[in-house]
Amino acid sequence: MLADTEHVSRDELLSQLSLVLEDRAISATLPTACYTDHALLQYEINTLFRQSWVGVGRTDRCTKPGDFSSRDIGGVPVLLIRNQGGELKAFANTCRHRGSLLLKGDGNCKKIRCPFHCWTYDLDGRLVFTPRMEAVPDFDLTAYGLTEFGVGVADGFAFVSLDAAAGEFDKWLGDYSSLHAAWGLSQWVTTRVREFEVNCNWKIFLEVFNEYYHLPYVHPKSINRMYPEPDDADQTTGNYTTQFGTTKGNAALLSDVQGQAFSHAVNLTGRERNGTRYTWVYPNMTFAASSDSLWMYEAYPITPHRSLIVQTVCFPAETVVLEDFESRAKHYYDRIDTAITEDIPFLEQQQTGLSSPFAKQGRFSRLEPSVANFAYWYASRLSGFLG
Repeated sequence: MLADTEHVSRDELLSQLSLVLEDRAISATLPTACYTDHALLQYEINTLFRQSWVGVGRTDRCTKPGDFSSRDIGGVPVLLIRNQGGELKAFANTCRHRGSLLLKGDGNCKKIRCPFHCWTYDLDGRLVFTPRMEAVPDFDLTAYGLTEFGVGVADGFAFVSLDAAAGEFDKWLGDYSSLHAAWGLSQWVTTRVREFEVNCNWKIFLEVFNEYYHLPYVHPKSINRMYPEPDDADQTTGNYTTQFGTTKGNAALLSDVQGQAFSHAVNLTGRERNGTRYTWVYPNMTFAASSDSLWMYEAYPITPHRSLIVQTVCFPAETVVLEDFESRAKHYYDRIDTAITEDIPFLEQQQTGLSSPFAKQGRFSRLEPSVANFAYWYASRLSGFLG
């Protein structure tokens, strides 16, 4: 049970969370402590990140045997790696000898070798070599393999579960795959990944990506005119929220380079060829699937006021083989970079405002349904753990 936090008592926090309702028309926004409190952040990490299926990017970051990608999920160093049989695995990125970090960043290896004392594991996490351990009594290599975590794959996205409390992967996502089937996203290819840090809470970063309300005020000259009124958020059965909206032209490009647009993905038909679907898979992964490209973000908390962001851009497989792909793709990168560069100062201002002792809960507009859906999911999970 959570003790009183820095900014609010446990009972007061529960009372504030009770105002976050499934009916977003009358719901309050999340309590301000959820964006500023160190004790509450640790509670989020222990519950939302360590007891959920956490999005860790696209599976094609690891395509060949030995390809690996490291992550920190709620303070847990995690290693994603492709084994010899082509299966994606996830292990604690911690040597079973004296706990050294095994691998950093992305790369490829034939075996997982600890840089400290050379304990070595195969691509299935089995300990296979330990120098100068022959004299240690009752030492059994088979008892010291890497700690393995659950891995789920859907539509080319990878997810990791650190705890069986997250439940079955298919139940976690519900109808997610069927709703996104038209794009054929499992066949799309990652073409750019970059990481950066932002001085705002991890939830603030994801929220702005999932609402249209800020567009006229934050992006008046760049992308606002491309986005007419969107559909309402879809009714879903999984731990995610999603919203589709048609666009004026190709919203994955700035207005002055619309002639550089790629063809629609071959699977798309009808209305979905002329818009973008914004999806937030709880807790930490969001993406926008347009007719010809996809960009996504993973958000990981560092402190209540600072987050690590991983940005990924993807295109259909038939697009990336075009001779002029690289020159035209740069225009897509420019568009997403322009938008996020415009967003970040406002997110940091929001963080400053929320940190005031006089900041209070607000209300949602009708242009923020996915943000409200996440708030209700978040409040329900935290209230369940706190109560």
